[in-house]
Amino acid sequence: MTTFDHILPAASDIIDAHREDVQSLEWLVINRDLNGRVRFIAPESVARQDSMRTTIETIYRELAARIAPHAYPVESGILYEENRDVVYRGAARYPMEDFDRVEFVDRLATESNWASITPETEGAPRVVFFSIKGGVGRSTALAATAWKLAQLGKRVLVLDLDLESPGLSTSLLPPERQPTYGITDWLVEDLVNNGDTVLESMIATSELSRDGQIYVIPAHGADAGEYIAKLGRVWMPKVSSDGEHEPWSVRLTRLMNDLETRIRPDIVLIDSRAGIDEVASSCVTDLGANLILLFALDGTQTWNGYRILFEHWRRAGVASEIRERLQVVAALVPELAPSDYLADLREHAYDLFLETLYDEVSSEETGAWSFDLGSEDAPHQPWAVRWHRGFAALRTLHGRLTDIDDDEIRLVFGNLIGRVVHYVQWGDGYPQVIDGGIF
Repeated sequence: MTTFDHILPAASDIIDAHREDVQSLEWLVINRDLNGRVRFIAPESVARQDSMRTTIETIYRELAARIAPHAYPVESGILYEENRDVVYRGAARYPMEDFDRVEFVDRLATESNWASITPETEGAPRVVFFSIKGGVGRSTALAATAWKLAQLGKRVLVLDLDLESPGLSTSLLPPERQPTYGITDWLVEDLVNNGDTVLESMIATSELSRDGQIYVIPAHGADAGEYIAKLGRVWMPKVSSDGEHEPWSVRLTRLMNDLETRIRPDIVLIDSRAGIDEVASSCVTDLGANLILLFALDGTQTWNGYRILFEHWRRAGVASEIRERLQVVAALVPELAPSDYLADLREHAYDLFLETLYDEVSSEETGAWSFDLGSEDAPHQPWAVRWHRGFAALRTLHGRLTDIDDDEIRLVFGNLIGRVVHYVQWGDGYPQVIDGGIF
């Protein structure tokens, strides 16, 4: 039986069997609609040439036979357009491997496609804390990192973009310092051109700072209000008076730019939603992240999840645009036999990168993006966050950070924080010991 996953391999096989004919076309788009059915879209000039039209129909007929029921009858399965830009209309698209004139276009019910990679921001570095699964201590690690960066004199902007599971702000702010509004409020108000009304009242500062400052932008305000109703609207595109649609991720970027202009941070820390969904896609691929921390427990669920994502980037031809920003973080490293645990996690991370994102290299080749298992500067080389019963049992991290000392932070988060701090200062995260030995 043919299923959705057979569509791309079948299309590749059939296009390859007709390589010479396909390469004679100016372009060809393979369009997969919301229902998963495939059409060809070809230049209008093809429709006016009997021989070429017959050839395209023959190719599509073969494909339709292979992928039924994911195809249309030949008479409705081929469309013709003068300009292929009209075909795209904001859909996810990527070139078919080994065919420079064939593109695959995917129509999705959401804006989340993970294949459109925004270039790195050139302002304050943006660091995304991301995980495939929840419950890995990601938000706690972000709060501790913000705390230490502020102790070192940095201006830190923290955004809670885990909108469907909010709570990061309580790690850095007591109840009385929670701002009136949050990110969901701005996204909803922006739809009616009222975003500026809430902007100033969604920024709070933490009293945990010593020499620097932590600016916290929560998912919601002190009174969440009709949070569920608002959450159902934040993903909406903004429609201008002339009918133009501004996707929600673009609106979110606009908010971040406004906040950075006002606050002028040295670094931006973004707490992403876990999993492969709309919010996570925006955090990882749309916001111009400079560093993406991939929190991982050493288990099958973790590596299967990251493999799905990495293989999607590879198939979409965008792996090279994002892979150098990735860094594995070993979350909740156990107290017993931590070295063995880290060695196993490193090996599994290495296997994943080797099979999906690293370049294949020969013994004579130089300049390829690839690393050995033991390379200290490799993205598969895990930055460690240790499990600690004192943090695992916390009801509120804010209370702990109020009177915590450097030794405790160093014990649990030192490896991660030291590398993030070095990244802010020098553009990489390789050294584990910095700042006179504190980390």
